[in-house]
Amino acid sequence: MTERFVVAIDQGTTSTRCIVFDRRGQLVSVAQYEHKQHFPRPGWVEHDAMEIWRNVERLAPLALRRAGITAEQVAALGIANQRETTVLWDRRTGVPVGHAIVWQDTRTDELVRALEREPGADAVQHRCGLPLATYFAGPRARWMLDHTPGLRERAERGEVLFGTMETWLIWNLTGGPAGGSHVTDVTNASRTMLMDVRTLDWADELLSFFGIPRAMLPEIRPSVAAFGRATAAFPGVRIGAALGDQQAALFGQTCFAPGEAKCTYGTGSFLLLNTGTELVRSTHGLLSTVAYQIEGEPAAYALEGSIAITGSLVQWFRDQLTLIASAPEIETLARTVADNGGCYIVPAFSGLYAPHWRSEARGVIVGLTSYITKGHLARAVLEATAWQTREVVDAMNANSGLTLTTLKVDGGMTADNLLMQFIADVLDVPVVRPLAVETVSLGAAYAAGLAVGYWPDLAGLRSNWHRAGQWLPAMDPAVRDREYANWQRAVERTLGWIQTG
Repeated sequence: MTERFVVAIDQGTTSTRCIVFDRRGQLVSVAQYEHKQHFPRPGWVEHDAMEIWRNVERLAPLALRRAGITAEQVAALGIANQRETTVLWDRRTGVPVGHAIVWQDTRTDELVRALEREPGADAVQHRCGLPLATYFAGPRARWMLDHTPGLRERAERGEVLFGTMETWLIWNLTGGPAGGSHVTDVTNASRTMLMDVRTLDWADELLSFFGIPRAMLPEIRPSVAAFGRATAAFPGVRIGAALGDQQAALFGQTCFAPGEAKCTYGTGSFLLLNTGTELVRSTHGLLSTVAYQIEGEPAAYALEGSIAITGSLVQWFRDQLTLIASAPEIETLARTVADNGGCYIVPAFSGLYAPHWRSEARGVIVGLTSYITKGHLARAVLEATAWQTREVVDAMNANSGLTLTTLKVDGGMTADNLLMQFIADVLDVPVVRPLAVETVSLGAAYAAGLAVGYWPDLAGLRSNWHRAGQWLPAMDPAVRDREYANWQRAVERTLGWIQTG
């Protein structure tokens, strides 16, 4: 019998990857292309959606060739994507109306402030689970409709389509202008501010509030479901799953039970806590979001804490301050000192995300004295990620009624052992890293394989999870409490920096 495999397309912020996995969830091959980052104005971040699609077309045969297999051996295809990044395109030609607006982009700040003053603004978060913020896709679509002449009229006639990146890729994979499927999944739809987080359908009240024509929106489907067959890139292969990247990581970490949580440490960091089929309303600055939905079953929900700046703080330390030559060097430099020397860095470069949601905040370095060396600064950089994690975990414990007992971690920063130990210390819980490091891609593959019966059930997926590393808390509680209080004082210094109005 010919061996079968599952392929994941991981469409990320800086690159797109195609990864082939086998039945044990082990990586067989990977192919990756970066795409250009466009910064036309301060605070604006854009991608060329056509470049990303062309990359997928080039990556597909490369990943299969490196695995030594053909498309006929692929049981299913799953997609994980950068969330909130928004693209609008012409239904007839398949050409985007402009560059995609990336999740990091803050051009909608004035629009969001204006929307906050509109009647009905107070009801938005209750219906969609998200606070009014520049972070989400709905306001981006509204901005594009407002700033492109004639676009709104075309959208109302159904001539222009809206999507996040998985919608764009599925449409192109399944035929594009020649009958491509215009679909999304519940996890990505839950990041638009346009979906009712309870009914899992577009909400007329939200569409009216944001001024988004229903005719441009994709059909919402479960995350683990039939999304059609590919006619391009992977011809004939069934598309069995689509998930936002952070939900895909939760799935890849097999956090299927209420109370299980993971944190992905990348450019930013995203901590998701599975709350089961119960939607837990956030009262502590978190996002109430959809974790995943398997076709025919109720949706699983999550609380999410989104941290804007973690890995990118290390990049800033390397590229802007040039105090290290490569990112891994920061651990070596931080180990040259025993502590932070009283120095704290709060990286509110584009405001503070969870649990504060203060867009006017800006970064600070506090506690500087002539004693401070670049080693202390390096340590403060790493500690900033840990303390931001602690703020989110405290909010989750208070909000969910579930006490975190273990944190599963993934992402590039988990290679930093000093950071992982410090996170365990400040959370006072074990931190564990899985053997499989590509958890976003693996989650998309798991979901797709589950949809077509390649894997039988969630228990089968759990059996593939193996621990590669563990860090146990070892910090004196008095030191932990004192340092956390100092961190919170530092955060206070960031607030109110940008004056508006």
